[in-house]
Amino acid sequence: MTQGPRDVLSRILSACKAERAVTASFRLHAPWAMHSSGAEGALIRMCTGSGYWICTDRGTPIEIGPRDIVMLPRGTPHTVSSMRDPGDRVEPFAKLLNAHMIGTHGDHPIELEYGADDRDTQPTHLFSLHLWMPALDLGTIPAELPPLIVLRVDQQRLAHTLASTMELLVQDSLAQRPGWQLSAARMGDLLLVHILGEYLRMPAAARQDAPSILDDSGIARAVAAMHEAPQQQWDIAQLAALAYLSRTVFTERFCSLLGVPPMQYLRAFRMNLAAERLRQPRARIAEVAEATGYASEKAFSRTFQRWIGVSPSRYQRDASRPDAL
Repeated sequence: MTQGPRDVLSRILSACKAERAVTASFRLHAPWAMHSSGAEGALIRMCTGSGYWICTDRGTPIEIGPRDIVMLPRGTPHTVSSMRDPGDRVEPFAKLLNAHMIGTHGDHPIELEYGADDRDTQPTHLFSLHLWMPALDLGTIPAELPPLIVLRVDQQRLAHTLASTMELLVQDSLAQRPGWQLSAARMGDLLLVHILGEYLRMPAAARQDAPSILDDSGIARAVAAMHEAPQQQWDIAQLAALAYLSRTVFTERFCSLLGVPPMQYLRAFRMNLAAERLRQPRARIAEVAEATGYASEKAFSRTFQRWIGVSPSRYQRDASRPDAL
């Protein structure tokens, strides 16, 4: 059955799963300013109380209001502050986290109070979620995403619900009840999917970036085919035919929309799917190899190790540890 671009978007987003998550609650008294040197994975932020400013290292300052949703899909280096131009009054995030962290990063939620403690102004209560995404997912998250996404609570209807979910997630994690890390990761998945989906459904003019896969039904058909039958021996000619395009035009348009060539995208999707199946109890490597389009277990193992850095058997053992999410 032919799928439309929105069905394909659902398939792409359904592949986004966090390996683990850490939450943080910051109570910040103006004036304050903190710089993040970047994070591996996605960062999601929301505040109550006073708003704040955020600026990526190569961007311009953007004012964020209470309950606006902020997402940095790839953890881009950035500064958050109570003022538009903090000058040299910027504290490294890492320094603050090291001073307040218990154990290693991710073992516990982070809760801290920081700033001038000016009781004449309303503090900023900043809720933060850091999602570690598998390296394999980098090939399935649409590459046209900007370094910073903002959903305004007064412009996107879903933003208010997402803000409430974000606040509940962080507040609940602070109690550290059994299973809190798994709960945070799965709730983080839901937030991630809804934020990306809401953003990509916005008109291209509102996104102020390149068109998304929603804007190209031909590329959407090709992506849908790869997702529906990853075991098939696809080539550029077959995929281009599905999009009713020449191989050259298909490859150019695919790269423009998804940031990688078609076969690299297919390989990333297959490896992501393989990793997900290897995390299942009693998964057999030979069967996973066949399901992801590899004629031999040896060829599959070689590609998997080159892609993620460990062999399938090692990955499977690590995923079965009691402390693994």
